[in-house]
Amino acid sequence: MIAIIKYNAGNIQSVQNALNRLGVESVITDDKTTILNADKVIFPGVGEASSAMNYLKQRELDKVIRSIKQPFLGICLGLQLMCKYSEEGNTDCLGIFDTKVKLFPPKLKVPHIGWNNFKTSEGNLFKGIESSEDFYFVHSYYAELCEETIAVTDYINPISAALQKNNFYATQFHPEKSASVGEKLLKTFIEL
Repeated sequence: MIAIIKYNAGNIQSVQNALNRLGVESVITDDKTTILNADKVIFPGVGEASSAMNYLKQRELDKVIRSIKQPFLGICLGLQLMCKYSEEGNTDCLGIFDTKVKLFPPKLKVPHIGWNNFKTSEGNLFKGIESSEDFYFVHSYYAELCEETIAVTDYINPISAALQKNNFYATQFHPEKSASVGEKLLKTFIEL
């Protein structure tokens, strides 16, 4: 069973719908025991960093997330909150990935919305996926490149499209909204 973390962020139901299409059982929860006992954990979200972090801290989910040993996938805001700091609301985040999240410069059209492919991608999360395949992005903030970057996309500058450290994976793009290639990535995560 997959636990989908509920934490005051939007877009969680669409992740559960994508898992349902794949025939995978999941539960949306903020219960610590359920999260810790799940086979895998998904941390999706669309929202604002500081209010989302406050929700996590109030329920001690920040500590739970850092202690998880099973495969864990952050999506969009989930990826950003897994970094050490976000400029959005001047927020100290979970610190799983050693990078900062920054607002795109004002010269760019923000948010970055639409389909984009990768300059590079590596690691078992992208097994069977070509770098030329497009994923769907919607975001105004981005994670800087770092040692844990496993996929790079360009939006004027190179940015982290995906990160990995040990059992923690994260994507800036939305696999649940990325049609068949997104389903392929979710299936790969499920099979880890």
